[in-house]
Amino acid sequence: MIDLETAFRHQATSCAALGSPFMGRLCTMLADNQPLTGAIAARCAAFGGDIGPAGHSLPLRIASGLHALVLSGEAPALAAVYPPNAPDDAALRDAVLAALAQFDPYLSDWIASPPQTNEIRRSAALIAGAQVAAERFALPVVLSELGASAGLNLNWDRYALDLPGARIGPDDAPVVLRPNWTGPLPPDAAPQVIERRGVDLMPIDAATDRGRLRLLSYLWPDQPHRLEMTNAALDLPIPGIDRGDAVDWLADRLDSAPDGALHLVQNTVAWQYFPADRQARGEALMQQAGRDATPTRPLAWLQMETDGDTTGGRGAALTLRLWPGDVTLMLGRGDFHGRWIDWQGA
Repeated sequence: MIDLETAFRHQATSCAALGSPFMGRLCTMLADNQPLTGAIAARCAAFGGDIGPAGHSLPLRIASGLHALVLSGEAPALAAVYPPNAPDDAALRDAVLAALAQFDPYLSDWIASPPQTNEIRRSAALIAGAQVAAERFALPVVLSELGASAGLNLNWDRYALDLPGARIGPDDAPVVLRPNWTGPLPPDAAPQVIERRGVDLMPIDAATDRGRLRLLSYLWPDQPHRLEMTNAALDLPIPGIDRGDAVDWLADRLDSAPDGALHLVQNTVAWQYFPADRQARGEALMQQAGRDATPTRPLAWLQMETDGDTTGGRGAALTLRLWPGDVTLMLGRGDFHGRWIDWQGA
């Protein structure tokens, strides 16, 4: 178990490794100014288990609440020390601590909800992984996402992946993903998504002002390109996202998978937030559905998830399981924010 100060220091290291000097600086400053007080302190104390980057991610929740105040225009004094401004350490500290005190009830309410990044650059890994699955099974795709947030990564077939020597996706895609790619190209396949749906315990309705604010607040203030890309993705049709337990939803979704289509289940940096018993049941459900899979009703499980690295340096493991046959392919590794992909292929 770690305390909040240590969690902030871990988060600072992770954010710096993921290309956000401001977030590294902010989290270090918050670590240096513990403990928190007021309603937000009581809310933080109520969390059990891991509160750090690999668990409840309380530092990210708090940073997101502060960013939401900046984006909404509710805290002009705080906005004055946020990028693109470059305050000294004392000015940043004073403005942040003042905001924590002034907006204590707001921030306490804000951090009750789990992180909702919905980083669309992760779709680069999903596009490549889906190409592998489509090469194995030349069937239309029914797509299901666990921990879908606002559903932006369910639209990966509407984005373009621009790689050295290849471009995958629509010519007129409003979102073009350009990760730093190493390794061979993914196979030349063209998955056709005929139906898509996701689930989340607390899905974001990006059609509402509050939903859009929550989505954008988890993007880091010194990375405006992420804000621009996410806003472009929000202009596309948003798939339906059901509210509920992902594993219970998965059971029904697996039962209703049609014949003549590949059922592709995906999750990106979501599995770690599922309780251990839910993970075990989800694994058992997928294995059972896999045993029932046939060449005309195949199943695939595409994951971009941490395998123990919380610093961001080694990124997430990219894996694809295919049934019938229960074949596991280690496709490579990807940056948690999609900046790079080290692709091994199938």
